[in-house]
Amino acid sequence: MSATTDLDESAPILVHDRNVACDGGDGPLGHPRVWLRIADRAVVCPYCSRRYELVGEGAQAH
Repeated sequence: MSATTDLDESAPILVHDRNVACDGGDGPLGHPRVWLRIADRAVVCPYCSRRYELVGEGAQAH
């Protein structure tokens, strides 16, 4: 059996902006695009539970 090269969906998606858009990432099988605002360090999409974490300079400035 070979190892899969699929993206680990439990791993957070690292972003540099407090505003992120999520559509599930599966094209037509995803969900409606929603805009999420990272208030502190991370936000979780209410549709697909993807976790977006703020990194870099944006993580220090509120």
